[in-house]
Amino acid sequence: MTPLKTTTVSGDEGFTLLELLVVLAILGLLAAIVGPQVLKYLGSSRSQAAKVQVENISAALDHFKLDMGHYPTEEEGGLQALVTQPPDASHWSGPYLQKSSALIDPWRRKYLYRVPGEHSDVDVWTYGSDGVAGGANEARDVGNW
Repeated sequence: MTPLKTTTVSGDEGFTLLELLVVLAILGLLAAIVGPQVLKYLGSSRSQAAKVQVENISAALDHFKLDMGHYPTEEEGGLQALVTQPPDASHWSGPYLQKSSALIDPWRRKYLYRVPGEHSDVDVWTYGSDGVAGGANEARDVGNW
């Protein structure tokens, strides 16, 4: 029978407090450099998504007009008429958009709609992240004009 081998533990193993602080400092620097870039891309991606959604809603409005002969009125439910059939709409062949969630902008507000529009026959827009007219970057207005 062979004797059991014993190992001794010395105090030299593991990381020192100084080494851990250096690693934390490096991670902090990386977060300070990379963080703002990630937030910038997140903001621009919401604006780009809003632009694509506005174009989809505009296309759906054009299909509605082809079938019905006019854009949806407020009495017909406005943009909601693209998803659910308005009363007395015999030529409606929708839904022109599959879900009501397509009428919500990336900042969780309803898209705004005006017929007749100020910029074209019909206006569809969102005020961006700040929810007020004007602005720049992520807070800029996104519309079909």
